[in-house]
Amino acid sequence: MSFMSFLSVGSADLAIDLGTANTVVYLRGHGIVLAEPSVVTMETVDGRRRVRAVGDDAKLMMGKTPVNVQTIRPLRNGVIADLDVAEQMIKHFIRKAHANLGGRLRGNPEIVLCVPSGSTQVERRAIREVASNAGARKVWLIAEPMAAAIGADMPVTQPVGSMVVDIGGGSTEVGIISVGGLSMSMSARVGGDRMDEAITSYVRRYHDLLIGEATAERIKKEFGRALPEEGSAATPILIKGRHIIRGVPTEITITQAELCEALSEPITLILEAVRKALEITAPEIAADIIDGGIIMTGGGALLSQIDVLLSRETGLPVSIAEDPLNCVALGAGRALEDAGYRGVLHVM
Repeated sequence: MSFMSFLSVGSADLAIDLGTANTVVYLRGHGIVLAEPSVVTMETVDGRRRVRAVGDDAKLMMGKTPVNVQTIRPLRNGVIADLDVAEQMIKHFIRKAHANLGGRLRGNPEIVLCVPSGSTQVERRAIREVASNAGARKVWLIAEPMAAAIGADMPVTQPVGSMVVDIGGGSTEVGIISVGGLSMSMSARVGGDRMDEAITSYVRRYHDLLIGEATAERIKKEFGRALPEEGSAATPILIKGRHIIRGVPTEITITQAELCEALSEPITLILEAVRKALEITAPEIAADIIDGGIIMTGGGALLSQIDVLLSRETGLPVSIAEDPLNCVALGAGRALEDAGYRGVLHVM
C-alpha cells in the first residue's frame, strides 16, 4: 500500500519536534508516541536510492556502512538540509506513530511543526513543503522557544515575563515570553552537535585519535560536564578509535578535566547568547525574570552542571524543566489541542 493510500484510511493530528538530533512526535489525544534519532540510511542499487532504515535502526549503522549505503542526517542547525530525505523520514515517523497505537489514518493529518526562532522565510517554507508532501492537510509552525515554554508549564499567556533556554542538537533557542508572545528571541547555531564536534576535535588534536559521531556523543552523555569536579583530573575516560599516525585501532584515556576543556568553547557560545538576550530585555520583564529565573529545556540541559554554570554567569536562579528532552514536542502538542494557545501558531 502506498503512503498516500495509507493516509486515506485513517488519521489523527500531530505535533512534531523535527530536531537536528532527534524527532519527537505528539499525537492528538495520546501525547508523545515516538522519539527517535533524526537519521536515515539510504541504499543505492542500480543507480537508484531507496530508504533502508530510519530512526533508531539507521543510527546503529552510522559510521559502519558499505560504499553503496549512506547514513544521512537531513537536518543541520535545526533546519532542513536535505529535502527529499527529510520527507521520507517524516512519512516514516507518521506511519510509525500511528502503527505504535495499532491505529490507521483517516484523511490527511493536521501537523504542527517546531521551527527555530532564527530560521529564515526560505527555511520555513522548506519545512512546510516537506510536511505537505508527506501528506499534511494543514501545516502550522510554532517557534521552538514558545513550544518549549508551553511544554515546561511556564505562564506564557500571563502578563509575566519568563525566560527559556532550549539547547537542542543543532541550535540553542533563547526566548523571553510574555502575554502569549515572544517579546524577544535569539537563535545561536550551537548545541549538542557542536559539543560532539568539539570532543572529536580535541581528541584528534591532543591525542592523535580519530573517533566517530556516535563515540563522541556517548562520551558527552556519560562523562560530559560544564564544570570540572574536584579531583576530576584523576578520573580516566576510555576512548576507542583509529590512531592518525599509525593507522591502527587504538584506545586511550583522557581525564574529565580534559573533557571539560574540550566542551568549553560551545558552552561559552551558549552563555554568550543568553547574556546578549538579557542585555536587550525590557526592564519590566527583566524584573520578572529575577523572580522566576531561567528554565532550561532540550537535550543540552542534561549536561551535568550546565545549570549551575549558567546561574553563576548570570546571577539568576536557573532550573531544568521536568522533561527537558520532550518539552518542545509537548508544548507544540498542547498548542494543537488547546484553543487557548492557537494564537502562538502560524501558517505560511
